[in-house]
Amino acid sequence: MRSYSLCIILSLAAAVCCVPVSQSTVQDETFAESYLKKFFNLTEQSGPTIRRGISPLNQKLSEMQQFFGLQITGTLDADTLEMMKKPRCGVPDGNIARFSTFGNNLKWEKNSLTYRIENYTPDMSVPEIDDSIEKALQVWAKVTPLRFTRIYSGTADIMISFGRQAHGDFYPFDGPDGTLAHAFAPAPGIGGDAHFDDDETFTFRSNTGYVLFMVAAHEFGHSLGLSHSDDPGALMYPVYSYRNPDTFVLPRDDVKGIQSLYGPNPDKDPVQPGPEPPTTPDACDSTMVLDAVASLRGEMLFFKDSFFWRSYPQSRTPQQSLITNFWPSAPTNIDAAYESRQSDRIFLFKGRRVWAFTGYNLVRGYPKKLTSLGLPRGVRKIDAALYDVESGKTLFFTDSYYFSYDEARRTMDRGFPKRLDQTFSGLTNKVTAAFQYRGFTYIYSGPYMFEYSLRSGRLYRVLRNSYFLRCTNF
Repeated sequence: MRSYSLCIILSLAAAVCCVPVSQSTVQDETFAESYLKKFFNLTEQSGPTIRRGISPLNQKLSEMQQFFGLQITGTLDADTLEMMKKPRCGVPDGNIARFSTFGNNLKWEKNSLTYRIENYTPDMSVPEIDDSIEKALQVWAKVTPLRFTRIYSGTADIMISFGRQAHGDFYPFDGPDGTLAHAFAPAPGIGGDAHFDDDETFTFRSNTGYVLFMVAAHEFGHSLGLSHSDDPGALMYPVYSYRNPDTFVLPRDDVKGIQSLYGPNPDKDPVQPGPEPPTTPDACDSTMVLDAVASLRGEMLFFKDSFFWRSYPQSRTPQQSLITNFWPSAPTNIDAAYESRQSDRIFLFKGRRVWAFTGYNLVRGYPKKLTSLGLPRGVRKIDAALYDVESGKTLFFTDSYYFSYDEARRTMDRGFPKRLDQTFSGLTNKVTAAFQYRGFTYIYSGPYMFEYSLRSGRLYRVLRNSYFLRCTNF
């Protein structure tokens, strides 16, 4: 019988959509207190105490808000409760840092590790599970000296199993959704082992369930010695994110974390290093050039690389998320975006194609070519798109020109394209993003934003592009 170590248990859960906030104040307070006890070491033992303003609880709320980049209020506001109700990982989030490791830098003292798959879930075929597990381990092997060998009997360094509810390690699973899996830090006995909740629906590539590759890759990070990161783009962020396994590249934050324990891969070919690890964009970067800006049902969306920030009236702090968390079939590193009020759709542009979504769902028949909108074949990409509320027209910017599209007729207006400087005085460089807000038109060009009246063409102000994208460091 294997001995149990004192390592902290680590579990992973998923959040693709926001969970509605409960209407019951008492239930919310009870839930929030339980959450803080589990993830932020709240020691208050009596019933719901948030209303009483107990100092330890307010302090833990502030810690949690800081970790997730929320406005630090020390109170249970709507944004905080929404974040708490997202299914997530079960490890405490006490470290306010990018990558982090366990206490005393727990790690394997050898580079050759073994793994064994003890049983299988019926959700997937055996070859699919084997492939998912192997590829998840290779995520870490590619950037370190670690090498993994599968064994089929006996005790491996990393024992992998599927189980339901109480499954023999004193940390029972909680049924469908919630906790997807958990793993133990490197140590003798159960250390390094990874357990997956068989009440979940695991998938090979589909975004309708939980992609086993993504869940396993996160868990194996724990098995190798990584704790959680507060970087929303990191694999070791507490919240599960859907990403395409075929194109997944370990983010830079995770690479730094695992290499702080084991060093880089000595066999990496310097001539063909492979894809560069992605870096999570920072809202406080004054030099950042946004890919696109759009509105959606009262929210403002700011796109950069594989991410976007959501800013809405009820929230004082924009929330950063992966694009594929909301639109799994959407492209990343988009060129432009806009919301059509007529069709209640958001359109995303990349290259010569356009994607249309209603809510989170891709509209049937999309993506389509740009020519489906009536744009000339010579237009290779859209630099920015702007929906004008007053006229019901959408302006498409490309190079030093723009087109006008009639949303009601679904045709391009005659007399276009026009030069930018015919309508937008002072705008001499390429447009990178555009949108409207409270009657004003905002045209982004590099790190700057120009505030216009579209009706008169008057230029009012030139602002930094972070004017609406409020930086949490300010």
